Amino acid sequence: MAKVVSVNISQRKGTIKHPVEQIELKVDWGIEGDAHGGDWHRQISLLDLSSFEKMDNKATVDLKPGIFAENITTEGIDLWGLPVGTQLEIGNTLLEITQIGKECHRHCQVFRQVGDCVMPREGIFAKVLREGTIKAGETLKIIPTIRVAILTVSDKSSAGDRVDLSGPALAATLENKAQVILQEIVPDELEQIKAKLIEYAHQGLDLVFTTGGTGFAPRDVTPEATLAVVDRAAPGIAEAIRSKSLEITAFAMLSRATAGIRGKTLIINLPGSPKAALECLEVFLPVMSHAVETLRGEAYECAQPGAR
Repeated sequence: MAKVVSVNISQRKGTIKHPVEQIELKVDWGIEGDAHGGDWHRQISLLDLSSFEKMDNKATVDLKPGIFAENITTEGIDLWGLPVGTQLEIGNTLLEITQIGKECHRHCQVFRQVGDCVMPREGIFAKVLREGTIKAGETLKIIPTIRVAILTVSDKSSAGDRVDLSGPALAATLENKAQVILQEIVPDELEQIKAKLIEYAHQGLDLVFTTGGTGFAPRDVTPEATLAVVDRAAPGIAEAIRSKSLEITAFAMLSRATAGIRGKTLIINLPGSPKAALECLEVFLPVMSHAVETLRGEAYECAQPGAR
């Protein structure tokens, strides 16, 4: 279970923060008494202890909470992997992630004393949605805001002759990254696939992942159904997935999977095999949040090149 191990503040920006007993959060401001407070999108910074372990500690100083100028030091959560827009409930407070990583100021106190800083790479920033008090020991609950449908395309699974393993595997991987609103199965029938994709887009879902029906078999028509309903193609996604998959198996070149956009819904075809579907999903996950932000028209300030 993810939890808070320390809460930290400082009077000046670019300086190491010191732990305090508790912090008071205010809407439209951030933390009372902290230099980063203000009506902007980077009111509060968070960093997990797992990021400390990745540090190149050139100064050989003791890496204590607050040393990277983070307001909240956590334990047990890969903060840098959460999509922008994700909400974090800590005690009675509610935060919304607004940025992953930031530009590195090499002349700040953190960099001068430690010799490196992991905050630009794996720190996250948030604004306050619900105010209150946070102390060390509070549990942290993730509330994803990306809304997803998973559609398994399979004659056998639809008829009940084979258990669908791919859909549940995708849903499990997306836990804490997105809300799986719908998880359904249809046969390899062009019109039924099209109808479901149109329905999901009409509901305003952010993402639709299909699994199955992307190969050379006569009844593999998922790509055709997808192309028939999208307004705009997104070829880079399928190209990136095939390129990465070719490093694993030569059979990846036989995939006809595609991706495209209908309205503000991104539809992505994945293979029918659970293992292959998860491998392909992992290729897309690093850009998932930015893709959704862009489609929504809600993209926040970009971080430094290479930051997630």
